[in-house]
Amino acid sequence: MSNRPIRVGVVGVGRGKSFAQSASGAVGMELVALCDIWEERLRELAGELSVDGYTDYDAFLAHDMDAVVLANYFHEHAPFAIKALRTGKHVMSETACNGTLAEGVALCRAVEESGRIYMLAENYPYTVFNQEMHRLYREGEIGEVTYAEGEYNHPMSRDASLRISPGFDHWRAWIPSTYYCTHALAPLVYITDTRPVGVNALAIARPERTLTLRRGDPGSVILCRMDNGAVFRLFGLGLPGHSNWYRLHGERGAMEITRGPGYFGPGDVRVWHEPWHLEPGEDAERVYKPDWPEHGDLARKAGHGGGDFWTSFHFARAIRSGEQPFLDVYRGVAMSSVGILAWKSALEDGLPFEVPDFRDEDARKSWENDHWSPWPKDAGPGQPPPSILGRREPDPEHVPYALRLWKDMGYEG
Repeated sequence: MSNRPIRVGVVGVGRGKSFAQSASGAVGMELVALCDIWEERLRELAGELSVDGYTDYDAFLAHDMDAVVLANYFHEHAPFAIKALRTGKHVMSETACNGTLAEGVALCRAVEESGRIYMLAENYPYTVFNQEMHRLYREGEIGEVTYAEGEYNHPMSRDASLRISPGFDHWRAWIPSTYYCTHALAPLVYITDTRPVGVNALAIARPERTLTLRRGDPGSVILCRMDNGAVFRLFGLGLPGHSNWYRLHGERGAMEITRGPGYFGPGDVRVWHEPWHLEPGEDAERVYKPDWPEHGDLARKAGHGGGDFWTSFHFARAIRSGEQPFLDVYRGVAMSSVGILAWKSALEDGLPFEVPDFRDEDARKSWENDHWSPWPKDAGPGQPPPSILGRREPDPEHVPYALRLWKDMGYEG
């Protein structure tokens, strides 16, 4: 393996295009195949990248390759990952590891049984400022974390929202506001190497129907108790006012990304200490723009603040070393499950829920049959709504506009 590129196949030709382009010689990878049921776009991208394209996942997995990157729908990664692992492929999965607690348990077991590498492709830990705060924390700059905040709030215009989620049953229209929590939580976990053990949440709902036909609520606040006793506050998902921001308080100081215009703000890191915590030669406060620890020329060209380069980089390195990456299946499933358990909490107006230790078979076994799910394909008795206001129907007045827009973009589903 060390003498040849890692042969990679990518599932998904929308978001997956970024991964397809990242699977390059720069990280020791070679793209060999694509898979999607969107035939027209599949043919275009496969031709553009000179690789084979498949609409059948089983045929795709039979292609001669070492690893699979999953960039399919948010809530459908686990079944695809488990199937790939069982055919001997390494797997990197976008966004969320599991759509239910039962899937999370099954995925952990599949990784253990296969002996293959699994990585959550969470890109926000690897922005330049989060890597810098990771370095500072490891050097003891602020001491052990006691409290932290993570925000990923990404509002969209009506047209942008409709274009990115065509169809009445698209996952983006149904996702509960707590589910998309890893962009807020993962950087804090990466910086501090702590694990969520408990969760409470409240959803932010509006009674009026939305122009985008969204069924879920626009925002939520999650409180995570971590295994060292710290509390992390997470905020998102689509309320007005873009925000991608992280702040950590420790036993001897604090640090954050400075706020400002733009999605990532100015990209500066602020570190400050109380006078009685200052060590000789240490500044009470400093604000500066960090640089990449390495490979800055490649990271600066990648999406999501450079994170799209680093996920492929760490996945390739894990495959070559045979050692699971930091964002392994246990951390990935735990963080993904925070979103699910937080939704259970939000529907109970903040009732606390324990986050199981997915490394422990005894701890996770009690969740192996938990198929609790808000997605339309799983609808039935005992299944939750996507909003704390219940099951809302799209406003009939706004449906014709959505249908026209989807038709113009070529969607006929």
